[in-house]
Amino acid sequence: MLTDAHCKNAICSPGLKRERLADSGGLYLEVSPSGSKRWFWKYRFEGKEGRMALGSYPAVGLTAARKAPRDAAKIQKAEGVDPVQARKVKKLKGTRDGGDSFKAVALEWHARQESEWSSGHAERTKRQLERVLFPWIGDRQMGGIEPMELLAALQKIEERGAIETADRALMLCRQVWRYWLPTASNTQRDITEGLKSRLTPYRGSNFPAIVEPKRFGELLRAMDAYKGSPMVRTALLLAPLLYQRPGNLRSMEWSELDLDGALWTIPSLKMKRTKKEKEQGDAHVVPLPTQAVELLRNLHPLTGHGMYVFPGQREHTRPMSDNSVRSALYSLGFGDEQSWHGFRASARTMLVDQLELDPLAIEANLAHAVKDANGRSYNRTQYLTKRFDQMQQWANYLDKLRKGVDVLTLPQRAA
Repeated sequence: MLTDAHCKNAICSPGLKRERLADSGGLYLEVSPSGSKRWFWKYRFEGKEGRMALGSYPAVGLTAARKAPRDAAKIQKAEGVDPVQARKVKKLKGTRDGGDSFKAVALEWHARQESEWSSGHAERTKRQLERVLFPWIGDRQMGGIEPMELLAALQKIEERGAIETADRALMLCRQVWRYWLPTASNTQRDITEGLKSRLTPYRGSNFPAIVEPKRFGELLRAMDAYKGSPMVRTALLLAPLLYQRPGNLRSMEWSELDLDGALWTIPSLKMKRTKKEKEQGDAHVVPLPTQAVELLRNLHPLTGHGMYVFPGQREHTRPMSDNSVRSALYSLGFGDEQSWHGFRASARTMLVDQLELDPLAIEANLAHAVKDANGRSYNRTQYLTKRFDQMQQWANYLDKLRKGVDVLTLPQRAA
């Protein structure tokens, strides 16, 4: 057994690289020729010998070396845990700022995913974490959060009527837990499982869209009679003709248009895609029917001197607001039946039901990534001839609906 005096006066014998002074229970003090002294504990685990460093003397005194590190390691060994491996795992877990708190893990998960997301999606996700989850469970350790605790946080969101927000918050929590679990202890589980059944059901909502031909013809005639600004009227008339996303249409630039070739080329960076797809993907090509080309040529004298086809009323260096066409639809009395984005659903439904056109080409015009019968992703730039014909057929069909002729009334379907 060592004493404090032994430890204080210990030196390494001449000719030795190091000298070990044994205490008890596998504890020993290792002295080097330079005079440094370090504590080690020798143990056996699953038939193999190992040793665990307990610190330097005199920073770690004899009493501390015997009681704290050694006894804790013995308990781990008795429970079937390799103490050295347990220390390594603890050290790895300690590399995360804030430990394993929900906030620390969620922010780490967000940082890992951010490079794959668009900047808008990344910002919205982080804002939701900060506003609806961090105030309630942000400082809690992941392993200590109980299912009922998380459920209570989600129900607080529901109490203010934000059913969709609560549903999305649970989805975020599920992703955070799945990210954390591979580094957690074997006894941890995904506490988000089953919580969805305890929340108010959220089934999402579709954008309002008219899919009955006769009623859609009435909408087209009302749009023709719109008395607002020429820019809003043109955007309003192009919306059903081209059935592209509102954000793409209102930010349309003259440089993207080839009116002689009847093509609109939307850069990949403007498309609804992941960050990687935006940077590496192909542009989305939209064939323009003759009716669309005529509308754009008529608008060119008014806005052709600037960047945007539909510039904002106050700031011409920015596109028109998303609310412009929406407000126009409400002023015409169709706002509750037809949304700007809903023109995509209207076109998708009637192109198939009324004109019986190729669904793959329709999806290509919608900029949806679909697969053909052989499992290959449908190339949006292929079959332009077919897509030109399809867009022209659709524009001609809308002219007929506007005039109220050749309309076949079918049972109305949901968009």
